[in-house]
Amino acid sequence: QENFMKTGERIWNLIRAFNVREGIGRKEDTLPLRIFEDPLPSGIAKGKVLPKEHFEKMLKEYYVLRGWDPETGIPTYEKLKELELEDVAKSLRELFI
Repeated sequence: QENFMKTGERIWNLIRAFNVREGIGRKEDTLPLRIFEDPLPSGIAKGKVLPKEHFEKMLKEYYVLRGWDPETGIPTYEKLKELELEDVAKSLRELFI
């Protein structure tokens, strides 16, 4: 099972690296504006919105848990190396130095 988890993590980081390379990154990691502005019409959270600041904090925490840079969402060199994706890490480093 550990191999499956590691393989899944490698895949997720490869997808992220590909997207970052293609210009899809931190800016696109968001939710529709209505989530932050329009109160929920019903349910247990009726009348509530998700504060943008709270979402931003959670997103940074997610990036850290993934081993990505908390400000940019780019997988870190160390994380990619740990996943035996050093060639991908080098290619991202060349693009973003």
